[in-house]
Amino acid sequence: MERAVEEPPSSAVLLDHCHFSQVIFNSVEKFYVPGGDITCFYTFTQHFIPRRKDWIGIFRVGWKTTREYYTFMWVALPNDLKKDLAKQQEVQFKAYYLPKDDEYYQFCYVDQDGVVRGASIPFQFRPESEEDILVVTTKGKVEEIEQHNVELCKENQELKDSCATLQKENSDMQAELKRKQEELETLQSTNNKLEEKVKEQKASWETELLQLKENNQKVSSENEKMGIRVDQLQAQLLIQEKEMEKLVQGDQNKTEQLQHLKSENDQLFISLTEQKEHQKKLQQTVEELKQKETTAVKKQQKLTDENFELSRELNESKILFDILQREKERVEKENNLLKEENRRLLSYMGLDFDSLSIQMPTSAQGSTERNPTLVYGNPYSGVQESSASSVLSKKCLTCKSDFADEICDQSLEQKQTQSHSLNCPICSKVFSAKERQIFEDHVYCHSL
Repeated sequence: MERAVEEPPSSAVLLDHCHFSQVIFNSVEKFYVPGGDITCFYTFTQHFIPRRKDWIGIFRVGWKTTREYYTFMWVALPNDLKKDLAKQQEVQFKAYYLPKDDEYYQFCYVDQDGVVRGASIPFQFRPESEEDILVVTTKGKVEEIEQHNVELCKENQELKDSCATLQKENSDMQAELKRKQEELETLQSTNNKLEEKVKEQKASWETELLQLKENNQKVSSENEKMGIRVDQLQAQLLIQEKEMEKLVQGDQNKTEQLQHLKSENDQLFISLTEQKEHQKKLQQTVEELKQKETTAVKKQQKLTDENFELSRELNESKILFDILQREKERVEKENNLLKEENRRLLSYMGLDFDSLSIQMPTSAQGSTERNPTLVYGNPYSGVQESSASSVLSKKCLTCKSDFADEICDQSLEQKQTQSHSLNCPICSKVFSAKERQIFEDHVYCHSL
């Protein structure tokens, strides 16, 4: 079996959390000769099932974690886990990858989770010498070896007892983990309910926003009071900004408290004896903090929406004020142009603009009287009367309003078009008087 290139799964698991009795190593020599391949024999117990990423490593005696291996080989799974599981397995280490010093080493079986499942007795890599071949052992040495074997058996029994205790603790921790998962599911369901409530609150806020848009259409009639209202809104805006800063600071404090509680929760996993009582207190504290945080978020969102709405109302008021100012200037310009046009037409007709109101009745009366010097009367009197009546009867075809007498037909048509049309102050687009609602929506779109 060739050495794999990829790193094996390992962990920082301490020796107290390992299970050394689930894999048993057989026929381990006290020393191996350097320069030759070695074969490691091992057997699985009935309580252990091997997996694909399990591996056997050579560790220097005194190791602390599974990351301190010198070399390793992947474990070959039996063809039939049920029948061949009790048979002796083997794996071969190539001489090139073996240690070159004479330190003590041992085989360790590590599963794919990085947990040690078995360990062999220590051995060395050193050449065979005559002293190793011709060994003279005294009776005291034999007794010492037997005593050492008894101590090793006793230590093995202690390790088995410790393994049983650890397995029991593992089952207890699994039950505790299952209970924690159920509590987590409960918290998730509570969180989902809170999210649904937030969505409902958001929908109500959207409804209120639509109502505020409808009320915004009435702002044009309150333009004179807008100056005082703007000052009040600015004062309220400053107050709300201060409150928002306080809420943000409170939110940061709550976040720090939540992080502190999380660190305490990590410590609870280490201290199993005090876990239940401490967990209840921690859960109550977390729920209170979540409620406070949810309240703070709602208040912050409400203040943000109100701030945005106030800013929008202020911008719309400014836009409407600019529109009315421009409309006023345009009307004044048109009025001046019409006056100039009236004066020009009156001067062209030989009439005085100031004396027009005095001459009109006289001319009308003279036109009705027949000239005594003419036998058949004045032949142009009918034309003048028709002309005067046409001048005096110029009215708007839409709203029936009277215009000045001196306005010509072309100016009359232009005046009627201008007086009954609405011009956009931003893009100069023209709307008819009947399209006032469309005109107001068009101007509002420019402010978005």
